[in-house]
Amino acid sequence: MEKQWLELEDKVAIVTGAASGIGKHVAEVLKAAGAKVVVADLTVETGATLEGMYCVKCDVTDPESVNAMAAAVVDKFGSIDILVNNAGVNRPRLLVDVEGKRPEYELNLKDFDFMFNINVKGLFLVAQAAARQMIKQGKGVIINMSSASGKEGSVGQSAYSATKGAVDSFTRSWGKEISPYGVRVVAVAPDIMEVTGLRTPAYEEALAYTRGVTPDKLNTNYKKSIPIGRPGKLDEVGWTVAFLASDRAGYITGTTLNVSGGKSRG
Repeated sequence: MEKQWLELEDKVAIVTGAASGIGKHVAEVLKAAGAKVVVADLTVETGATLEGMYCVKCDVTDPESVNAMAAAVVDKFGSIDILVNNAGVNRPRLLVDVEGKRPEYELNLKDFDFMFNINVKGLFLVAQAAARQMIKQGKGVIINMSSASGKEGSVGQSAYSATKGAVDSFTRSWGKEISPYGVRVVAVAPDIMEVTGLRTPAYEEALAYTRGVTPDKLNTNYKKSIPIGRPGKLDEVGWTVAFLASDRAGYITGTTLNVSGGKSRG
């Protein structure tokens, strides 16, 4: 990716949940584009580096941890120019286990709270901490990680889909609230992506059960379900984020952009 066109050189970018998965690829793309990237993740230690990126330990569900992370970034770099609100979790669960064979895959309060605490509460807390600094600066971009399931719904993933619907709603409302202060808010909604390493056999088993198939039958016919005919590349999400973070996307706010290869229910 050409650095000069995006003009992200020396921009300070926080990516939550960037130690693995989509977040890691997004962070790497931003770094390649010249940004100073901060990996904010529960699995890293503050002051460490990950592939040349500065790390700050952060629990996105804890206000004190989030505020300390934001303060640490400003103390080290002087600003927060970009926030990629990526940290998120998913546990496939049915509203009702009609067959009664796997009650552990029926939605319960523990799983519900786990997903909503990270995907909704955590997103809000980090966005608020970053927005306070960005408004002081008079500029900044918040990019929320949504999902196509937040628009379409998804069998076996009702709670996860609901959290991503909330992400889209936050994005629309926050875009209206803080864009007048120079802070854009956008979201990216990936769909079926290449393997991230986070989809464990246990996850695959749970998802397959909720959909009434065996794990080997999950997402096997991409040409039928995706017009482009393949899963998305993780870097394709990263490239989209980099564009939205740049001034080249300066008139885009309060909306969610699908990165789905044209996949829809229609």
